Amino acid sequence: MIRRLLLPALMAVLAACGEAPAGPCQTRTFENLPYLVCTFDTAEDDIRLFLRDETGAPYGQFDRLANHVASQGGHLIFAMNAGMYHDDRRPVGLYIEEGEAEMGLVRSAGPGNFGMLPNGVFWIDGDTAGVSETLAFDEQFKDAPPRFATQSGPMLVIKGELHPALNPDGTSLRRRNGVGVSADGHKVFFVISEVPVNFHSFARLFRDELDAPDALYLDGAVSKVYVPAMERSESGLDMGPIVGVIRK
Repeated sequence: MIRRLLLPALMAVLAACGEAPAGPCQTRTFENLPYLVCTFDTAEDDIRLFLRDETGAPYGQFDRLANHVASQGGHLIFAMNAGMYHDDRRPVGLYIEEGEAEMGLVRSAGPGNFGMLPNGVFWIDGDTAGVSETLAFDEQFKDAPPRFATQSGPMLVIKGELHPALNPDGTSLRRRNGVGVSADGHKVFFVISEVPVNFHSFARLFRDELDAPDALYLDGAVSKVYVPAMERSESGLDMGPIVGVIRK
């Protein structure tokens, strides 16, 4: 009897520490800061980008996207905002959905985090995903576009090295979300900080904790996540691009 009573409490503690199986998403602590890390396998998980519904209107909110996926016979198990956007929800940079580009690749430096070169592109093509620096992506896919792609910036990790402009003592603290990909292109790590963090700390998580050789910042103040298995469906201002994982 005592064992039966203690086991649920023990499992709850382990799950909170990120040491117990909790599906694709786990709370993990890195350098005393909490993050939600959701890991997917491109060979098993259907990872897609979404922007507009059948009427051409941006989904904007996770519940609208979840309802659409359900109407198609699927189940949205995860979603996160997936790149910067204008007031009308148009992507700031490259956006490709099902091989069709809505916005073109932005190659030049510019204002804000997006324009802090090198920036990059998160892409999915077949059973492979990647995070590529913008000019490398341009060369890599010069003959044919990937199935999905979203451009954002700055890059956080580039071939195992942190973005050179990131400051370990940076005072800009925000909730942040981003994506990293394993060296073989099959493991995709979506991460959102549970507390405000600086860029350098966020980038180190991908490099040192997740062993992702390339990682991309997606956004900051508007960062939101949808994980129904954890009863999380964060709302707020309408979003632009959304990355989601579907299961039948």
